Amino acid sequence: MTVDPVRVAIAGSTGSIGRQTFEVIQAENDRVPGSYVVTGVSVNSSADAVVAQAAAFDIPLIVVADEATRCDVASRTSAAVEGDATALIADADVVVNGVVGFAGLEVTVETLRAGKRLALANKESLIAAGPVVQPLRSTPGAELVPVDSEHCALHQCLRASFESDREVSRLLLTASGGPFRGRTADDLAAVTVENALAHPTWSMGPKITIDSSTLMNKGLEVIEAHELYGTPYDQIEVVVHPQSVVHSMVEFTDGSTIAQLSMPTMKLPIGYALGYPNRIATPFGRIDWATLGSLDFEPPDLGTFRCLQLAYDAGRSGGTAPAWLSAANEVAVETFLTGNLRWNEIADVCEAVLERHDGGIPHTVDDVIQADQEARRIADEVLQR
Repeated sequence: MTVDPVRVAIAGSTGSIGRQTFEVIQAENDRVPGSYVVTGVSVNSSADAVVAQAAAFDIPLIVVADEATRCDVASRTSAAVEGDATALIADADVVVNGVVGFAGLEVTVETLRAGKRLALANKESLIAAGPVVQPLRSTPGAELVPVDSEHCALHQCLRASFESDREVSRLLLTASGGPFRGRTADDLAAVTVENALAHPTWSMGPKITIDSSTLMNKGLEVIEAHELYGTPYDQIEVVVHPQSVVHSMVEFTDGSTIAQLSMPTMKLPIGYALGYPNRIATPFGRIDWATLGSLDFEPPDLGTFRCLQLAYDAGRSGGTAPAWLSAANEVAVETFLTGNLRWNEIADVCEAVLERHDGGIPHTVDDVIQADQEARRIADEVLQR
């Protein structure tokens, strides 16, 4: 019996998530040839990389955001080349959104609106546009499967529990602690970009790696967990777990806790989203229990890593506050990466922007875009001061 291949589109195909998605697809196709086909990819301006991907996987459609790069790519490939990222969605069963930052919002919205499965690695679009995205999740055929180690873990724990939402007591998100775990605010006053990019566990893009160093990444994941699973903020907690083997846990009202464990690799959540509701056959993240060693846990230091508390505050405020926080953080991180802001000032910028939040409630994508633009404008003002 032959099975139709799963058709996959990859937004942000040359980034970390995109590259690893190709590796997962290749591994599965090596086991069962033709299990997955890539129907389209999108990039911003990585011409050489996307041309190589198109040739290696016989990809028929390439979307390129940058106009000059688009012309270059078109001259070097037989694939159709377009500028509209939503062109990826029509021929796909699964759309992997690996775009970094707020730019991923359009792919998130249009994939759900089209009633397709969204493998979501772009947490900012859900965080910033939660009130707009939520209604789209009820579109017939639409599925949102998180491509994130923590939320994939929660998804699996909740799926495996056979319990009702009423029996969930707490969601426990684990955090590696980043490169500065155990350091004080005074210790971190003069850290460099190089220091902040030296993550002890994960290999990620620069923006997400900096967010991990400030624990903003974990704060945004708290908001995302609330949006994904409808759990109140008082029932979402963060615990620091430096080994990154326990990816998250769900505690139930009787005190029982279900956890998802695997060795650190993003290929497992990518494969989980591609194969859902089935599991793929390639054992990414398999644990050698004889050599695993100890698993340690500790509470986060909210005094040093203030971004985590700011995320809780923004989430509880609701409306466009998470969008403002996400935008302010993007501006601050970009400025830090260029060497024009100190690491401990990232939280200062985010806090100053949130203090000026206008209490807006988004009803449309345009409302979210306007909120993002206003927060960026205010962040620029704060930085100029």
